[in-house]
Amino acid sequence: MAEKLQSRDEARVGFAQSGAEGLAPAVSKVAAAVARLIENIQSVISIDPRKLEYIIASKIAGGHVILADSHGVGKTSLARALAGSISWNDGDLYSDSVKLEAFSRIQCTVDLLPQDILGYNRFTGATQEMIFNKGPIFAHFVLCDEINLLTPKTQGSFLQAMEEQAVTIEGRTFRLPDPFFIIATMNLKGVHLFPLPAPQLDRFMIELSMGYPSGADEASIIRQHGRDDAWSNFKPVIGSRELAEWRGLVDHVTIHDEIVDYIVACVRETRNHPDVSVGASPRAGVKVSRLARALSLVRGKTYVTIDLVKELFPTAIAHRLLMRDPSLSSAQTVKSILETVPVDIARQRKN
Repeated sequence: MAEKLQSRDEARVGFAQSGAEGLAPAVSKVAAAVARLIENIQSVISIDPRKLEYIIASKIAGGHVILADSHGVGKTSLARALAGSISWNDGDLYSDSVKLEAFSRIQCTVDLLPQDILGYNRFTGATQEMIFNKGPIFAHFVLCDEINLLTPKTQGSFLQAMEEQAVTIEGRTFRLPDPFFIIATMNLKGVHLFPLPAPQLDRFMIELSMGYPSGADEASIIRQHGRDDAWSNFKPVIGSRELAEWRGLVDHVTIHDEIVDYIVACVRETRNHPDVSVGASPRAGVKVSRLARALSLVRGKTYVTIDLVKELFPTAIAHRLLMRDPSLSSAQTVKSILETVPVDIARQRKN
């Protein structure tokens, strides 16, 4: 972890000194590596490359992703492929003396307890000591499958991990690894569903749906994954140090004041819309701005554009809104807001 933090700090210092001229070659290098990463994941998963860009951008922006989808569309394989595309050093797999996993999966059920996710202390009679048994949260990439099957108490066990990248167990705080990334899935239909509360949804950077593949892609999936050796040629294509460097570059992607003003205006408009009961929080604007920088980086750009903000805004905001009528689409409401907020909002304020 220390090596990765140093790598990120080196990236920040280096580009603070060299400015935009030094940033452009590094950003191009990142875009090329991301393209390689996407190609590697698509060798085992059928997914829209743009959605993969969003997921990767969320990761390097320090966020988490929720997939609202049906079962069997490849959510577990996506998380496994993303984690498996990164080569980990031995030092990456320890944090606070706790052995980590590169990837872990939590299959959520209504009887799961917080200690089943975080871990617990147990007393051993042989040595008369308390031994910490880690939970599956101690991993770089965590798939939380069907999170809305968890009771509210157990859902809440993720809050500190997502916000502070740490967990506290019986008074002792453990740091979680860096990178630390949660992909949670949520089935939209079924029994025993416990909707996530707004404060928890607000901690997910984006909500996506993988969707069903085309007929041709589905036939390809059957041909490939109908074999036991479907993953035999799959291997890492980037190093963990690269991932840390990418995160260190996010702050150096330019976002002009006019674009910040536009983001603020759109976020505030969600609180005034007649169909919205609870609008987006100030945290949402922070997440949008950081995601926009990370997505620009992923696409090889050194600056954020209005068009990029418009593109990602529904994906980053819709799940944060509480609608007065649950039958109304929050995504459509966000799109209508984007149509009404003028892009030259900063100029109008000055005048």
